[in-house]
Amino acid sequence: MTALEFAFMPSCAASTGNHLLASLPPEPWQRWEPALEPVELALGQVLYEAGRVMSHVYFPTTAIVSLLYVMENGASAEIAVVGNEGIVGISLFMGGGSTTSRAVVQSAGRGYRLKVGAMQAEFERGGPVLHLLLRYTQALITQMAQTAVCNRHHSLDQQLCRWLLLSLDRLQGTDLVMTQELISNMLGVRREGVTEAALKLQRAEIIRYSRGRISVLDRTGLEQRSCECYAVVRKEYDRLLPDITAC
Repeated sequence: MTALEFAFMPSCAASTGNHLLASLPPEPWQRWEPALEPVELALGQVLYEAGRVMSHVYFPTTAIVSLLYVMENGASAEIAVVGNEGIVGISLFMGGGSTTSRAVVQSAGRGYRLKVGAMQAEFERGGPVLHLLLRYTQALITQMAQTAVCNRHHSLDQQLCRWLLLSLDRLQGTDLVMTQELISNMLGVRREGVTEAALKLQRAEIIRYSRGRISVLDRTGLEQRSCECYAVVRKEYDRLLPDITAC
């Protein structure tokens, strides 16, 4: 056993740091625990490419992963974000095996991965795990749909606030290590637009931005400046995913 594997050794599902894993009933958790592999997820790491058959699903704990749609000319835009609330790779158990999106680590950290065979076998058992994964998928689809609406109808300032709030919900602290170039790629806008929107938030003392690090100083102010999309997504996740209980 490596030092990383020992450090990650969870005593129960709730101690993994991933809410979806923490929601597993005892029986499936006992089947999954030996197969879960702890992984370090580096900033910018591509977990899967569009059209490629996946070998694993990922359960982030301290990392955040962006799901991006990439155009033929290389331009991209974020369609959803996944962190410690969920799973990356839903097409593995939904029957597709691959997807049209790319999964890129937006914020470096840790997580677990599980081989495709173990995930598919558990899904095909039916029961509570199947229903849990389907509820999560519904919440993720809501986030994707709301992101599309937000990108079409709301200002860049509002989109940035929504994006920051979704990221904050998936972090343990209030700091994000993120360059303006990476944010512009996520939002599908020009870097100059991100710079202007970030400066507005900084002048309002809502965030502090310096050398690729964003510190949120006033979350309430961020929520007030955001559009309705963040609240819609947050409410749906809270409705569909169960409360996490300790061991």
